[in-house]
Amino acid sequence: MPSPSAVVEHGRVLLGDEAARRAGIEAGVGVAAAWALAPGVTLLARRRDQEEAALHSLACWAGSLTPRVSLAPQALLLEIGSCLRLFGGLEKLCEVAAEGIAAQGFCARLAVAPTPLGAGWLARQHTDARCVDVARLRAELDALPVSVLPARAAMALGRFGARTLGEVRSLPSAGLGQRIGVESLLLLARAYGEQPDPRADFVFPAQFSLPLQLPAAVENAAALLFAARRLTAALSGWLAARQAGVREAVLCLLHRCDETRVPLLFAEPTADSVRFERVLRERLDRLALAAPVEALSLEATQVSALAGRNRSLLDDGGGSPFGQEDIGVLFERLGARLGDGRVYRVAAHADHRPECATRRIGLFEKVPPGASPVPPRPLWLLDSPEALPEVDGRPYRRGPLQLLTGPERIESGWWDAGEHAGDVRRDYFVALSQDAAWLWIYRECAAGGWFLHGYFS
Repeated sequence: MPSPSAVVEHGRVLLGDEAARRAGIEAGVGVAAAWALAPGVTLLARRRDQEEAALHSLACWAGSLTPRVSLAPQALLLEIGSCLRLFGGLEKLCEVAAEGIAAQGFCARLAVAPTPLGAGWLARQHTDARCVDVARLRAELDALPVSVLPARAAMALGRFGARTLGEVRSLPSAGLGQRIGVESLLLLARAYGEQPDPRADFVFPAQFSLPLQLPAAVENAAALLFAARRLTAALSGWLAARQAGVREAVLCLLHRCDETRVPLLFAEPTADSVRFERVLRERLDRLALAAPVEALSLEATQVSALAGRNRSLLDDGGGSPFGQEDIGVLFERLGARLGDGRVYRVAAHADHRPECATRRIGLFEKVPPGASPVPPRPLWLLDSPEALPEVDGRPYRRGPLQLLTGPERIESGWWDAGEHAGDVRRDYFVALSQDAAWLWIYRECAAGGWFLHGYFS
């Protein structure tokens, strides 16, 4: 949105950006005064529904930090005590949280405290506090103004000169409750950790389907990536909280009268937001929009439990330079960049003829389980069988071949009119060469002669 900008409600400014604050537009300023201070200011009506949707999206994303999340008015509470070792300490976790929020285009104030209400008060007062014990928390709260309390309590305290919570707590408690109310006293006790403050956990939805209204229509598909990052980050957190991964998700681009569905396919179940964004970027870069996009929606269509990974007790950070996960990432990028129909895999096919024993399948198509062929077939078949000489009645290739198994009679399929091998009758053998290679050879039953058809190793 253009700058300076501010959000207004009931004719008063609630919040302004940095340029608006430099112009003197603070919270509580009237609309007329805001225009007088900055004639070019953009005033936006408050949208509580969009605020709730954004908070819900951030709650899903926070599942990547901790499984315990609570919603509060205009705030998100994360229980992080059990997750500090996972992220390498408090400062590292706060750094990851701040980077994740900024990557989604949000601005937030972070505070850490042993009590949820204490953390909320510190964050609202622009206090970047990192309180890990009650003693530090009480020192930080004592410096806060009485305005953090309900308005009537703050006004009553101001009448007899109390300006900070520390000054309030130094007053005699006998008459304090009569002056500010029992509810305000209870809030103080909860914030300082003297009374329990249980909070209801955010319930992660059973199915992930998250919409996002765009501030303006977008005509270039590649420009949707930044907005879609909010959805993919929320999906990653939702999956982490459910200990699940997704093989397929669908990004729906909503136009005024139509929609465009963009499938995101993955080689194996994953919850990695980086992989989500990488595949999404490849899709959007090659997408021509039929109409401007007014809203987005991301839905996880194929979700499954994410298998755990065993690691070495003495892991030195080495390992394979190109592991299974790297191959999956390569498949995803090739499929997104070249198109699903141009990248395929080879799977076994139930047919006794070697030329027909494999078939092409889609890059992300599931292969139904089936019995392996017996006897085994080689992985490498020659395009054209290689004729082998016969010496002293034995096939010869750089020396005499030792026949290990066979014969296995294979004949052409009379039922298959399109078979390219023609009408054949062959006896197949597994042979061992002089250089210890396992070969698949056959002898023509009608015309005679030995031929090399494939390699086992």
